[in-house]
Amino acid sequence: MKSNLEQTLNQYGKFKTPIFFIINYDLSEYEVIPLDKLENIAYEINAKTNKKTKKIELEKSPISFKEYKDKFDSIQKHIREGNSYLLNLTAPTKIKMEYSLKDIYENTNAKFKLLYKDKFVSFSPERFVKIDKNKIYTFPMKGTIDASVDFAEAKILADTKEIAEHTMVVDLLRNDLGIVGSNVKVEKFRYIDKIKAGDKELLQVSSKISAKLENNWQDRLGSIITSMLPAGSITGTPKKKTVQILKDVENYDRGFYTGIWGVFDGESLDSSVMIRFIENTKDGFIYKSGGGITCDSEVNSEYQELIDKVYLPS
Repeated sequence: MKSNLEQTLNQYGKFKTPIFFIINYDLSEYEVIPLDKLENIAYEINAKTNKKTKKIELEKSPISFKEYKDKFDSIQKHIREGNSYLLNLTAPTKIKMEYSLKDIYENTNAKFKLLYKDKFVSFSPERFVKIDKNKIYTFPMKGTIDASVDFAEAKILADTKEIAEHTMVVDLLRNDLGIVGSNVKVEKFRYIDKIKAGDKELLQVSSKISAKLENNWQDRLGSIITSMLPAGSITGTPKKKTVQILKDVENYDRGFYTGIWGVFDGESLDSSVMIRFIENTKDGFIYKSGGGITCDSEVNSEYQELIDKVYLPS
């Protein structure tokens, strides 16, 4: 499956054909569509996030604390045994709402929004990679705090657990960029983005990493993208072993959640990691969310973060 995807993207890249592409978390499902043939898919890429929206209430039914703690304890055992150092533990939350996915798409603010065939909607603040003028950039996001907390920015930037978690993701993505490019640089380390989260404003910690690509990088568009998947910010480190652990511990199908989507216009590329994600299933709407776990993580706060991330950015 990966080789077919890689070849397809390489072919479109070689002929500089503008395309939309979407790839699920484990690369087992994907779609690549020329932009002039796109149907039943709506997207906004690098959009402004200050439009007025109507408030939509969500009724949340998350997994129980006991179920989460069992998963958390299993993760901690793997960390103690040295199998992984950072793992992004996720879970599905059942939600009830009186609106459609199209309503959600039209009434949320996010840099990267996608409505995919009435199957799911993603309203993500996180870019995967951007390629422009033979340079590739990635912007890992790790670390969130409620902006209303006293001295919130200073607290999260000084938090030992958050520093360690963010540094590990930056190091992982530096390595990923090193696979596809040269002259890898961390251009900005741990800067603050502000995000609207329903009635709250959140501070999100990000970094900016870049690398140089050769002049004909479009010819290996698929090789570049697939070699970096799944995204390091939503798996952990070391990536291969961590992905195996998460598959066993999470015990559910992420599907397109934490996969990527993007647009190649023939010359440049922009793409997003599909977090902030609502799926339309036969059993109703499911919101998938999660957070990074390290040896310093505390189970009650991580469980609360899982729930707090089930929101609509207004």
